[in-house]
Amino acid sequence: MNSPRNPDEMVPVTILTGFLGAGKTTLLKRILTEYHGKRIAVIENEFGPESIDNELLVQDQDEEIIELSNGCVCCTVRGDLMRTLNDLSTRRQAGELKFERVIIETTGMANPGPVCQTFFMDDDIADYYRLDAVVTVVDAKHGMETLDTQEEAQKQVGFADRILVSKKDLVTEAEFATLRRRIVHMNPRASIEVVHFGETDLKQLIDISGFNLNTILDIDPQFLADDHPDAAHDHEHGHEHAHDAHDAHGHDHDHSTCGHDHSHDHDHEHAHDPATCTDPAHNHKPPHNDDIGAFVFKSNKPFDPERLEEFLGGVVQVYGTDLLRYKGILYMKGINRRMLFQGVHMMMGAEPGKPWLASEKKNTKMVFIGRKLPQEIFLKGLEQCLAK
Repeated sequence: MNSPRNPDEMVPVTILTGFLGAGKTTLLKRILTEYHGKRIAVIENEFGPESIDNELLVQDQDEEIIELSNGCVCCTVRGDLMRTLNDLSTRRQAGELKFERVIIETTGMANPGPVCQTFFMDDDIADYYRLDAVVTVVDAKHGMETLDTQEEAQKQVGFADRILVSKKDLVTEAEFATLRRRIVHMNPRASIEVVHFGETDLKQLIDISGFNLNTILDIDPQFLADDHPDAAHDHEHGHEHAHDAHDAHGHDHDHSTCGHDHSHDHDHEHAHDPATCTDPAHNHKPPHNDDIGAFVFKSNKPFDPERLEEFLGGVVQVYGTDLLRYKGILYMKGINRRMLFQGVHMMMGAEPGKPWLASEKKNTKMVFIGRKLPQEIFLKGLEQCLAK
């Protein structure tokens, strides 16, 4: 059993995802060969000769734990991911392995959701590891087609805390701009960076704290740029309300505080969703009916805690499998602190954040990213949860 650890001592974990051919392996090779001064354990759930160059391997690649020449460790996930993570932590504590962080590379066809959930479902893992962020690589050349045809690629974008666009040199500026707009509308809270053949500042990939509730994350203003001016909102992701066993884990969860003020005078605002808008005057771009999309909720009125708990518990039970990431900063009646809220699929949690300052205007900001979510049910339901 792993003993509970101080958050500063927890091992940070990065989930690296992206569709087939997007450039994950190129990026991973560079991290392993050039990230000096840190020892990294790499977990791959599809290990083979195309994954990491053979010259990097010291031991036979059929073994589950593989020592790399730069001191890193690579493991195949032939077994359950939880078992592999617990095995790594046990061997690390025994002094058999030395590593300071973990990178999990998913297969190109993988939905990152179950991997994220692993860090909420097992007490030992929750105490030992800190899920830092999901980093998704998108191929600029084939990204539009992949998003059109592959639902898992859409989920990879939806789950991301940071999106790296590869192969930008193979497309025109107009094509890149169109792809970027589409990504922003699918996930307005993930930052987007261009990466050339894995040549990117590695600081852009680690210590992002994408799952840290206390980290400020801006909603990309481009998400609002095409919206009707009367309906623009800034929002954040919902944080998982641990109806599951991990409400109390104090897991770091990213709480977006929006840096852009698109607020209006009315008490609550709802995001205008280009995907559902039928007004031809709005001429929304991009014209793709993506299954994965985002919407936001904002209010200057406080929530009734019991009503909100009941509503969120209900929608998570019904729509949890289609909810990818949701996050928010909540203004709750009777609580003088902001509540930091985040969720992944059916697991959500909340924890108290900083006290509201006397000079601050208390408000709620929430963002939901998911697959074909019934936006009106969520927005009207949240509105009904506001204190009367």
